[in-house]
Amino acid sequence: MITIRKNLIYSAPGAQPQEAKYTWIDACDLNRDDISTLTDEYGIASDLLADIMDPDEQPRIEKDEGKVNIIVRIPTLSEDGSDEVSQNPVPLGVILFDDKVLTICQSESVVLSDLAKNRFRQYPLETREGFVLSILGRSTQVFLRLLKLVNRQKNQVESRLNGSSIKNFELIQLLNIQKNLVYYSTSLTMNQALMEKLLKTNLFIMNSQDERDFLDDVIIDNAQALSMAKIYSNILTVTTDSFASVISNNMNVIMKRLTLISLMLMFPTLITSFYGMNVKLPFAGNPFAWLYLLFACLLICVVSLWALSDKRSKLMIDKEYENRDKDDKKILAAQRKQRAREARKERRKEKSV
Repeated sequence: MITIRKNLIYSAPGAQPQEAKYTWIDACDLNRDDISTLTDEYGIASDLLADIMDPDEQPRIEKDEGKVNIIVRIPTLSEDGSDEVSQNPVPLGVILFDDKVLTICQSESVVLSDLAKNRFRQYPLETREGFVLSILGRSTQVFLRLLKLVNRQKNQVESRLNGSSIKNFELIQLLNIQKNLVYYSTSLTMNQALMEKLLKTNLFIMNSQDERDFLDDVIIDNAQALSMAKIYSNILTVTTDSFASVISNNMNVIMKRLTLISLMLMFPTLITSFYGMNVKLPFAGNPFAWLYLLFACLLICVVSLWALSDKRSKLMIDKEYENRDKDDKKILAAQRKQRAREARKERRKEKSV
């Protein structure tokens, strides 16, 4: 879909807005007819369209046939207030003509939607270069909002997880969040390189000091967003490693219980296997021998369970700590007595002198 728009410029509070001197041609969600129109009427090369349609295309600036071509990466958040988060930001192509600006994007984005509705009046929309800076500024703000949304989702997933019940669904959610952070961090890094290049290249000449100051602010905000993405990614990596350790610990506890049950059943199995042999054994002729065997097996199971249980181990550890405390107290008491004897000896020497 190709839409011809006019940007409104608000010069002063209460004054009537004025239209910009250039025309904004917004091309998004393209079909075959739109691609033919861009190629025939606007002279857009097919190679450039293919690069813009490539979801992995990197931001850059170049000049071709008198037109300045800029590719940036923007988030594809649908509408403000929505909790839907896109995984991979998409490339946006900006072609600067003498009297118009053409933007090409395969997906719809809240960045272009906000600029079309003139929601942000403080952006420098007077010139074509200022319009490009406005796209970069709004993209950075949306990235910051997405990072906060991702962090909130991470906190919600972590609140549903605990040490005793860790499900695959929550772990997959954490994996998707970490993947989103990688996408955002990569896009912010590439946009940062592009904006720093805009300050130095002769292909993009800013018209006023206000535009330069605005670009400096955008670079600072983008660096802040990049730092936030890296911090959230590091925190999420530590969190997933911690949950992996918890899962491993739970597995060890389960294996310990299974081993305990196997050892507990080994002794009764050993006794009953003896009575299955064709040899003379005690109580072999007694009709109530099975009751004796059953009682002996149950007793052995109870004793084995107590001997191998965690409670006994805990009691042994507590007893060992108690013995250590007693030994420490004895050592401290002996040290006090030694210091008291030395003090009495010193007082005696002082009196004798």
